[in-house]
Amino acid sequence: MSIHADHPFATPRDRRDAARRFRGRLVQPVTLWASGAGPGRVGLTVSSVLIGLGEPPVVVGLVDPDSDFALGLTDTLTVAILTPADRLLAEAFAGVAPAPGGPFRLAAFTDTDWGPVPAASGSWLGARVLDRRDLGWSTEVVATIEHVELRDAAPLAHVRGGYLTP
Repeated sequence: MSIHADHPFATPRDRRDAARRFRGRLVQPVTLWASGAGPGRVGLTVSSVLIGLGEPPVVVGLVDPDSDFALGLTDTLTVAILTPADRLLAEAFAGVAPAPGGPFRLAAFTDTDWGPVPAASGSWLGARVLDRRDLGWSTEVVATIEHVELRDAAPLAHVRGGYLTP
């Protein structure tokens, strides 16, 4: 057996993993994207988020194309900035923590014209979907921001597989 300077069985997927590890070193917001109403509600924790300023402003997110959110997305959505108190909610909507009965049962939600929002949410926006397209191994969702609510609350951030708080 010999020792190699690089992985002897490297595949193209390893390049994706390196890019994923690079992305993991960027501090990213933890947001909850949600859409629908009643039993048709869907949601997903999303950290790949951009806000494009302009008239009108837009929100852009990269979501898992196989997620319940991507498959059940309606023409409107909400984006809530999660706080340190929302860690369990973030993990449940990401599919990495148990949520008996579904993640919407873990907290109170308020129905809005754009979709459900955690009732305790500090800051959130309501948006109308403009476009969806495949981008890499994700689905890019672009939506026009129609409503914004802001409250002072420390945001939950994610870096290198863990959470940070300011």
